[in-house]
Amino acid sequence: MNRIKNLKNSTILYLSLIILLSLTFTFYSGYRGIFPIDSFLIFDAGFKILNGYQPFKDYWSITGPFLDYFQYLFFKMFGVNWTSYVLHAGTINIILSLATFYFFLNIGLKKIHSCIYSISIAILGYPSVGTPFMDHHASIFSLLSLMTLILALKKDYYYYWFSLPLLLGFSFFSKQIPSAYLSILFLIIILIYLVIKKFRKISNVIYLFYGFVSLILICSSIIIINDIPIKNILIQYIFYPISIGKERSLYLNLNFNNVFSQFKFIYFSLLPLIFPIFYLIKIKVKNYQNTIDILILFTFLLSVIIFLYSQLMTKNQILIFFIIPFCLGMTHYYVINYYKNKKLIFLLFFIIIISTLKFHIRFNVDKKFMELSGVDFSLAQPGQVLDPKLSGLKWITPNYINNPKKELLLLLEIKDKIIKEKKNENFDYGLSNITINNKNIKICPKQMVR
Repeated sequence: MNRIKNLKNSTILYLSLIILLSLTFTFYSGYRGIFPIDSFLIFDAGFKILNGYQPFKDYWSITGPFLDYFQYLFFKMFGVNWTSYVLHAGTINIILSLATFYFFLNIGLKKIHSCIYSISIAILGYPSVGTPFMDHHASIFSLLSLMTLILALKKDYYYYWFSLPLLLGFSFFSKQIPSAYLSILFLIIILIYLVIKKFRKISNVIYLFYGFVSLILICSSIIIINDIPIKNILIQYIFYPISIGKERSLYLNLNFNNVFSQFKFIYFSLLPLIFPIFYLIKIKVKNYQNTIDILILFTFLLSVIIFLYSQLMTKNQILIFFIIPFCLGMTHYYVINYYKNKKLIFLLFFIIIISTLKFHIRFNVDKKFMELSGVDFSLAQPGQVLDPKLSGLKWITPNYINNPKKELLLLLEIKDKIIKEKKNENFDYGLSNITINNKNIKICPKQMVR
């Protein structure tokens, strides 16, 4: 009885620590500096929906509407302020970290090891940007869908199969990739799984179908209730992004630095897999568990390739370093089950410590994702100078690195001009709807993506 109580207490302690660190690192990053167009894109979109505007219908949107509506809910519950904005990112970071802990526990890792990998993801996940961003949402929900598929293959529980289409849908409506590519891969994997099962698990496909129908119903309800034209969605969210994707793929630079050097820690986390892979190949008579583990390994490695390719296609700052702890955790699973070498486990923990420290300093402290590397953050100005909604934000941007005070004064002049002249204007910072509470002035800021 005491043992059960101790186990429960240790689990509560681990969960509390993961939640605390997920929020702490996100808030630390989210209040320090911004890249205006990116940082305010979802803030502005959530504020628009709060004021009765709808994506695709009332404003052009090639970025995911899932973030817009989710931010609207946070503004509705906690008010329109920077804290509720950062809390949105922090909540997604908590979900990712807790899901990672649950995932590794359920595939057989010890609690302490699962906790270590989860804390690393909590540090490297959303804190790299600190505020809601479509690439982060899309990658995080794609990773959650990968975890769900692996558990579905391993455990065969119906709720994993049901959840899979929903998570892929949330990822797709955050940003089209990597979920579009993963969906094709997952479909092939599920067909192989059914062949292995000799089509005896058709009930799993039914629950998968239920999940897909649920996603369609949710999307249809939003479209019908808000009277959003299907044509607009297809043009803005399907056809136009496809044209951008085709252009980017033509000019994709696949040199050594882009493909290998910048992702070296991801590759380092996968290298120890060589030993269990050789062992699995050598097994002459494979049982059901071996076969499923080979299928999972195949799924995992191809998914990592998709994450890497999607990152290259975004032509943005690198954000997928948070998959390093996940890769290390998966490698850990295969090492303890098919190689059983403690020295390799020590190597995995060495990699996770080095990579977590390195990318925490580069992205959370130095804010490289926001192009603020080398900035003196002591020069940052209070965001509430521009608007009370930005209270708590330490304003400094790449545009005026050495004089953020001057930047704020210029923005105040523009704000006053728009209010006085009541003109329709584009405000490139994405701040028009946020800082001007006058519905008689119709302002449509440019929806730009780096």
